[in-house]
Amino acid sequence: MFKNLLASVGIGAAKVDTKLFTNSVVPGETLEGEVYIRGGDVAQNIDDIYIKLATEYERETEDSTVTEECVLINYRLSERLSIEPKEEVVIPFSLVLPHEMPLTLGRTPVYIRTGLEIKSAINPRDRDYLEVRPHPLMQRVLQAVENLGFHLYKVDCEYTHHFSGTYPFVQEFEFRPNGKYRNTLDELEIIFLLKPDYLEVLLELDKRARGWKGLLEEVFDVDERYARLMVKQSDLYELDFEAVIDETIQRHIH
Repeated sequence: MFKNLLASVGIGAAKVDTKLFTNSVVPGETLEGEVYIRGGDVAQNIDDIYIKLATEYERETEDSTVTEECVLINYRLSERLSIEPKEEVVIPFSLVLPHEMPLTLGRTPVYIRTGLEIKSAINPRDRDYLEVRPHPLMQRVLQAVENLGFHLYKVDCEYTHHFSGTYPFVQEFEFRPNGKYRNTLDELEIIFLLKPDYLEVLLELDKRARGWKGLLEEVFDVDERYARLMVKQSDLYELDFEAVIDETIQRHIH
């Protein structure tokens, strides 16, 4: 009886630990691993075993900025399981990662939360962080923008209701110009919308104020220009990304 009481508050209770076969992934890939459950000092009934893939984004409120969690995948491994004292159970899993998941650049975390639901007890949990690398199409765009003289200075996930995406946020990549655009643009912002067969790239070009007209545009926040382009997997080695992005910028700032 005393051991049961201790287990209910987490002392001598079952433990959970997730082992990922790799923690470095690309959006759209498959993540594989195993969940290890080890029984504690007493037998326990586990009502639910779940894995959640999650990230965080910022939302502007009236007087502050708050950080909120977004669950990208909520996956149930098993509904009910009885585990004996010191018993070990291993459950393999395989998750297809969403194309819309953010990259772990800047301060953006992406992690796996594994948990056990045990009635009348503190539920054991485990957290494992992932490194999310750019998809090859994303990497080509980022490299092209850098080759055009821009440097990446900020990456964050922000709440938005403007896009009808799966999740309530977008990841913004903000660049500052060093090269030929340093006297034309204040900054360039990019949003990636990755799909299974293509990548959509949204560009926001913030023009540098020039004269009274430019100053008024900047004051009234109408100095931004928006552009959109789409690249396919077949473009990866055939398209001149630098030329396409350069031409897109030129077309929208004049």
